[in-house]
Amino acid sequence: MNPANRPPVEAAVLGTGQTHHTSRRLDVSMAGLCREAIDAAMADARVGWDDIDAIIIGKAPDLFEGVMMPELMLADALGAAGRPLLRVHTAGSVGGSTAIAATAHVQSGRFRRVLAVSWEKQSESNAMWALSLPVPFAAPVGAGAGGHFAPHVRSYIETSGAPLDTGAKVVVKDRRAGARNPHAHLHQPDITVEQVMAGKMLWDPIRYDETCPSSDGASAIVIGDADAAREAENAGRGVAWIHATSMRTEAGTYSGRNHRSPRAGRDAAAALWAESGIDDPREEIDVAEIYVPFSWFEPMWLENLGFCAAGDGWKLVAEGATAPDGDLPVNPSGGVLSSNPIGASGMLRFAEAARQVMGRADEHQISGARRAVGHAYGGASQYFSMWVVGAEPLGELAAPEARQDPAI
Repeated sequence: MNPANRPPVEAAVLGTGQTHHTSRRLDVSMAGLCREAIDAAMADARVGWDDIDAIIIGKAPDLFEGVMMPELMLADALGAAGRPLLRVHTAGSVGGSTAIAATAHVQSGRFRRVLAVSWEKQSESNAMWALSLPVPFAAPVGAGAGGHFAPHVRSYIETSGAPLDTGAKVVVKDRRAGARNPHAHLHQPDITVEQVMAGKMLWDPIRYDETCPSSDGASAIVIGDADAAREAENAGRGVAWIHATSMRTEAGTYSGRNHRSPRAGRDAAAALWAESGIDDPREEIDVAEIYVPFSWFEPMWLENLGFCAAGDGWKLVAEGATAPDGDLPVNPSGGVLSSNPIGASGMLRFAEAARQVMGRADEHQISGARRAVGHAYGGASQYFSMWVVGAEPLGELAAPEARQDPAI
């Protein structure tokens, strides 16, 4: 067979790791922050440095930390000396894109185990300032990410008829969920919709509590081929088999662009569901870790991903469908609204999806989770990365009606 036509090698997440996320991790350097996540992922995967064949790293723009090309000084600390090293950058979606790049390295058949790590130490710079710089040949943001996305949220409210407390309901769900996650930056177990609605308006209609925090943190995953995954399973350790990955990109601004539901996101989701054999994501996905830095993006992305029809995303929120005890739990980890180390936020979504199907999500574990989606977006909602992971290899997956039984 022509190697170019060779089917990809099966790949699985063997282990995940993440740091504690907070506003300022003054106790560690950038290298120490990364190693905290790396060491945790390697311990979870039960591998040593001799088992790692390549290192894939990802982070958001260098201006977010004020350090140009940090991978050069970090190569030794990341275990990359003497090994292949690749940096990925796709704005806020970079954590997810980094996981996908690591997956592709394993699926190529050239590497047996690959370590991926992404991070952000936002306390060493100022993301608002970095996002407000004039960009040549593009519309200026002027007020950071919130100022850019607020008009899109307002447009969604007006076109969908969503109640004005929809975003507040998402915040309450995610922050209460984050209170069960020891790694999360924000722990607010008693937050209420009334408190959120009474908060300061930052960018109409986005209120203070409807925004993500600014966090220092890192995430890492170890991805292995089928043999490595079987070895782990034979040793009694669950893995997260990677059923499908997808990335799509589009320009940030162009005539007629749908900012509420970008085409790149719709196309990426359609390709993801097709590759993973999913006909009805609402019925066949047990957990969704979706990149929601502003609460209103949960209903918007539910529609963009195809979990519901256009204009119905807010109804899933109102019905409680996306709560941890709903039929489509979204961000049981607390999501980006609870922790946002931008360069790592996408990988955290991917890692948390993997933790769910491995049964290692601790206090925020969703009972019976067998298939999960991780999602990230970046830039002006122009970069999208996502994957589907499952407790079994794609070819061995039970029929949808059987997967509904948590005992399986």
